[in-house]
Amino acid sequence: MAKADYYDILNVPKGASDDDIKKAYRKLAVKYHPDKNPGDKTAVEKFREATEAYEVLKDPQKRAQYDKFGHAAFEGTQGGGAGYGGFSGGFDLSDALRAFMNDFGGDSIFGDLFGFGSRTRRGGGHGGTRGNDLQVKLGLTLEEISTGVKKTIKVRRLDKCQGCGGSGSKSGKRTTCAKCGGNGRVRHVSNSFFGQMVQETDCPVCRGDGQTVSDPCAACGGSGLRQSESTVSVDIPAGVEEGNYIRVPGRGDAGRGGGESGDLIVVLHEKPHETFTRHGIDLSCKLDITFSDAALGCSKTINTLEDKVSLKIPGGTHSEKVFKLKSKGLTEYRGKNRGDLLVKVHINTPEKLGREEKELFEKLAKLGL
Repeated sequence: MAKADYYDILNVPKGASDDDIKKAYRKLAVKYHPDKNPGDKTAVEKFREATEAYEVLKDPQKRAQYDKFGHAAFEGTQGGGAGYGGFSGGFDLSDALRAFMNDFGGDSIFGDLFGFGSRTRRGGGHGGTRGNDLQVKLGLTLEEISTGVKKTIKVRRLDKCQGCGGSGSKSGKRTTCAKCGGNGRVRHVSNSFFGQMVQETDCPVCRGDGQTVSDPCAACGGSGLRQSESTVSVDIPAGVEEGNYIRVPGRGDAGRGGGESGDLIVVLHEKPHETFTRHGIDLSCKLDITFSDAALGCSKTINTLEDKVSLKIPGGTHSEKVFKLKSKGLTEYRGKNRGDLLVKVHINTPEKLGREEKELFEKLAKLGL
């Protein structure tokens, strides 16, 4: 399927100014950011598309190439690698979130909306390099989803080296990188069929820190980081769904050279339940009853997620009849509504009959029952 035009995605004309492009992206990012649309795959895709478009159109060189050749300008090249540009290498949600944080992480408007606070951008010399975000999957039962729960997670992460305090140097001294001049980024110019291409990457000498050390710490090899294991407590609100995630700021890998730590992204997974099937905030289950129960009527005790309730089944009930137990489902995520429990009746047909049972059924058959 053909990719959508970047200008159309941002809803701006081809001649839009840089400021107009930025404003258009900000508007879409606020509307479709995953943190504001938990579980909404359409919103996530729109956020990813908008960020990809912005990452190309905000860059004068990439924009010029795109205006001239369209998406073909980036196909079959290393233009942005797996990072920015929307090239054939791909641009996924993690790329979009990283790009968003790099551009707007310290923006007061987005900080207020998403709780980022003031965050330094990745790279940039003396500020060091921001640590990587980490992702873990957390399984939840329906019982835990119903009420909300606090979970403690073990996380393996890169932490500051205790031997050098995270500086990477025995003496704690760091000097400006001669390769990048302290910028943390270097530019590579290459020629292609479409003209001259410029790619900007982390400096290979200082790895984006902007600074180097002459006396590397023996404990960490000069990186300033060492593997560690820690525990993180996460509050899970009621009503979450498969694929929702919770961002725990600062609990990812520590940054190099004094940079801030990345975040821990806890992706929620709903464990299968032996009794209930989920349908949004509603639940369903099956109830087996006998021919006698269905014909004469009966009362059955139903185990819900929280308690036990009595269900009255009237005489003459047919198999697959559904009864609704009001407000016995799940609580709406970040809402006040409560779902229902739908109980589907299934009439069991006995597979083996004794002589007495067979005689009784034969009498019922003669009566047309």
